Amino acid sequence: MAKIALAQINPTVGDLDLNRKMIIDFARKGESLGADIIVFPELAITGYPPEDLLLKRSFIEAAWKNLTEIARSIQNTWVVVGTPHREDGKLYNGAAVLHKGKIETIIHKTHLPNYGVFDERRYFTPAENVASVKMAGITTAVTICEDIWVNSGLPHDLCAREDIDLIINISSSPFHTGKSEERKNKVTGFASSHQKELAYCNLVGGQDELVFDGGSFFCDTKGKVTASLREFEEDLIVVKAGEENSGGASAFHSFPRSYAYPENVFEALKKGLKDYLSKNSFHDVVIALSGGIDSALTASIAVASLGAERVRGIAMPSRFSSPESLQDARELAENLGMKFDVIPITELMDSFGKALSGVFEGTKPGIAEENIQARIRGTLIMAVSNKFGSLALATGNKSEISVGYCTLYGDMAGGFALIKDLPKNMVYDLAKWINGNSPTPNIPARSIEKEPTAELRPNQKDSDFLPEYKILDPILKLYVEEEKSIEEIISLGYIEGDVRKVSRLVNQNEYKRRQAAPGVKISPKSFGKDRRMPITNRFFET
Repeated sequence: MAKIALAQINPTVGDLDLNRKMIIDFARKGESLGADIIVFPELAITGYPPEDLLLKRSFIEAAWKNLTEIARSIQNTWVVVGTPHREDGKLYNGAAVLHKGKIETIIHKTHLPNYGVFDERRYFTPAENVASVKMAGITTAVTICEDIWVNSGLPHDLCAREDIDLIINISSSPFHTGKSEERKNKVTGFASSHQKELAYCNLVGGQDELVFDGGSFFCDTKGKVTASLREFEEDLIVVKAGEENSGGASAFHSFPRSYAYPENVFEALKKGLKDYLSKNSFHDVVIALSGGIDSALTASIAVASLGAERVRGIAMPSRFSSPESLQDARELAENLGMKFDVIPITELMDSFGKALSGVFEGTKPGIAEENIQARIRGTLIMAVSNKFGSLALATGNKSEISVGYCTLYGDMAGGFALIKDLPKNMVYDLAKWINGNSPTPNIPARSIEKEPTAELRPNQKDSDFLPEYKILDPILKLYVEEEKSIEEIISLGYIEGDVRKVSRLVNQNEYKRRQAAPGVKISPKSFGKDRRMPITNRFFET
């Protein structure tokens, strides 16, 4: 039987020259290792998802030009690579089959996902029929991502045929917690239901808010994984189809370690940040360090992703900041080996107060005055970002962003919000995991142990305004991610007042979230593409 190479690559959306060179390099590597068929991910030519670039005719034409150049470089092997394909005035999500310098055929995707982060029906036409492809002497059913997530119809009918020797699936399936296990169960179940070997090739790398975790694999006719690729890294493996032995007859590295929670979240955040910088031509980052757990976790991940020399922390204490908070920020920076500066803001606060005294005359100090501190800090962080070309990382978590416990143009300021999809309890999980897996703790114990506070007024605590996070986070998960009604959540035992307050805050703060920086998707339903609510909205559950 033929030898199959899975080429798990990290393309950049729109960088067609880079993607072409990458595909050719990996194809040559696969050929040098004896592969007869080399499989690349879905839309590898363009990167995924190309979104409204697909509406540009010049983009589609450039993608086709690069595909033909790749085809000319392919001689003795067969290559399957994802590409957009325009035919008869319609655009398809395609899998091009290349051999001996030409494009032999292009298989079109049958099932177009249009949920969550996917918008494929906006761009593509679904295939109405499918056909097998004979490559290297074996009859193959080539499928694209969602095609094998459906339970019946095309392409199940094709894959069930007795003459099919191998199923290939090219995919761009993004990460969220639990997705790797869900994906593997779905794909191996598809293989075993049709009693066919299956080569599954997934994309890897960060693209805006999405991270693709790779984890490509080959499974036998019983759905047993016989060889797999690394997660969150580019990789290539060659296996021999038709050999039912552990690891595959020609697997060069068969079973790399898989990541479990919370390490998989840590790896996703590292990859998402690193690729966001490299693909958008940023070199380093700047972070406001408060001494609290959110900024400490953000800095720890940034250093792990980029190296300490590319991370700068700035503490900006006010008259309400405790001495311990500044000590914790300094200790964190020293532990991580990152650059650290202190810019006191008390005098700036006084200047703002003086400037606003006439307008604010006759009013009591309140949230407006508290938020001035956050906005001063946001301005200073953005000034440093501007001056040195650093990407400013916002440090808010999902719990805060959900209920609007954040300041527009203050702590929300930044170009990338790394932990915006992490609930507060997940922030704690990750911080404790980092400390437990470092030779010495990176994050000061006090940052983890102290009661959360914004320190914008004397003795302030998050719990003054919000339910405790052990209560808030489960309510948010039920209301935001699982779309449970208020009554359903109350029926699960949560206090009615807490549920109604949280739902009201979520609904009232859509306008803030719409202005938030992008950040890595971690949960099954993140804010942004996953959840698209109108800002102007008077439908509130009661």
